[in-house]
Amino acid sequence: MNPVTHLKEQIDREGLWSAELELGRNEYVKVQGILDTNLYWVVEGSLRIFVVEENEEHTIRFGYKDNFIAALDSFLNEAPSDLYIQVLKKTKLKVIGKSVFTNYIRSSPENMGRWQLILEHLVLQQMERERDILTVSPLERYKRVLKRSPQLFQEIPHKYIASYLRMTPETLSRIKKS
Repeated sequence: MNPVTHLKEQIDREGLWSAELELGRNEYVKVQGILDTNLYWVVEGSLRIFVVEENEEHTIRFGYKDNFIAALDSFLNEAPSDLYIQVLKKTKLKVIGKSVFTNYIRSSPENMGRWQLILEHLVLQQMERERDILTVSPLERYKRVLKRSPQLFQEIPHKYIASYLRMTPETLSRIKKS
């Protein structure tokens, strides 16, 4: 079983969720400069994580149905973060706080192993993304993301995908047409 799905099901069984949130399009789960040590499960909807640099938004990651999402730097360091988490379409989230989550993860070697696998996968995804941005052409970035995450193009507005791929919406449009 997928370690992410398994972890979510275990948290369900243990009744560890502290809240459920329903948010509308363009609402924020987290804004810049705020500490957020919650981990969120996306029940439905989609979100993006981004930073603002010199008045320009740079999308870093997306979250969709049946995935965890967090301001990972704030979650891990317990410090305010420059990240924003914004809802892209009506979204339902389940919330678990870091202390409850950490206590659960530390309660067994199996839980620790599962969390370790999830973090390793996340690091590998991030490394692949960084390599794509630094070394391959816009067309290759598009192809690789399409292969890795085809649901992205059904769930996320193209202007945010373009930001994620580090290209203009016009370039993305041209690439998709070719």
